[in-house]
Amino acid sequence: MKNIIIFAFTLLAMAPAKIDAQEINWANLPKDHRNLLNINAGFEYGLTFGARYGYQLKTKIPAILVADFSIPSGNNLTDDFKTKIGGYFRVLEVNNFQVSAKVMGVFRRYENLSARLLNFGSDMGVAAGYYQPKWFVSAETGFDKAIVTHFKHSELSKQNFPSIKDGWYEPATGGNFYYGLQTGFSLKRNDIYLKLGKVLTQDFSTSPLAPYYLQVGYNIWL
Repeated sequence: MKNIIIFAFTLLAMAPAKIDAQEINWANLPKDHRNLLNINAGFEYGLTFGARYGYQLKTKIPAILVADFSIPSGNNLTDDFKTKIGGYFRVLEVNNFQVSAKVMGVFRRYENLSARLLNFGSDMGVAAGYYQPKWFVSAETGFDKAIVTHFKHSELSKQNFPSIKDGWYEPATGGNFYYGLQTGFSLKRNDIYLKLGKVLTQDFSTSPLAPYYLQVGYNIWL
């Protein structure tokens, strides 16, 4: 059983984990436009593409509900994908210094020659930095946690691990810490941003196949 748990954890650590942060210029939130559209591309275990929809709530504390979808590039685009639903919230504002948080529920699919994984998890993070109406720069940190994962193993895996079983694995799930920097420029209802950083597995003793991430994206308020 110990070998099975290690095997399952290793598979999950290898799965592509698109890093999303609060790429929002909190000093340039429009009052007359509530709908946010985003497209992005980056490198995380390979080339990834994503799209996002957000809705700005009419609340005292600025808050944006978010739905996100991303896929890695590859021969079969339906093999792997990641979806998120949650929200971004500005929690502190002192002059031009602002702190925001995100809370997201995650569902992702990952498949390779060893297994097909369906995973439910969470992604929580904090960003803090300096925001002006036309530009911003901030630091981000967060934790992408795989809470429960369903494994459907290939025949090859079952030959190598005869005792391995298909089904839900709760103790075998893992997660990634990430931290980095992001900056962006704003013009009226448009934002262009760039972010880069590093990823660490939750045990702090192993690194993902590609320990760095990079993303460029575009926001427009409608």
